[in-house]
Amino acid sequence: MKYVFSSGAISDILEVGGFIPEFDEPITADSIKNRLHGKNYLILVARYDGKPIGFKVGYQVSDNQFYSWLGGVTPEHRKMKVASQLRILQETWAIENGYKSISVKSMNKFPAMLQMLISCGYQVSGYESRGSITSSKIEFTKSFE
Repeated sequence: MKYVFSSGAISDILEVGGFIPEFDEPITADSIKNRLHGKNYLILVARYDGKPIGFKVGYQVSDNQFYSWLGGVTPEHRKMKVASQLRILQETWAIENGYKSISVKSMNKFPAMLQMLISCGYQVSGYESRGSITSSKIEFTKSFE
């Protein structure tokens, strides 16, 4: 079997989201719809044997900036470059649609994500304190210019 990457839907996010152990709270259709309402957005999905096993969703925050909001890959498909392919597809789409940068937030409790972002050209651009070092958010930005 091979992985297939394509545009996705909210139902794909919900199907995969329940299998992502890092998600502290369940993702709901309403929370996704509320976040994306009125925005230019992109939902990407990775499928294996026809079943969604990963996703990446982001949206426009300004004429020049795209925000990579949420993503995940089921544990059994990690280490297969699925997340990397989704990231590359999202970045390519953002460039093709005229965005000059893409931003994303992560936390210290996800060191693999932090390392991946830095190794892929993202730079620290902000910090959002949430009361503890592990739950505070670090913002990264990658410029396309």
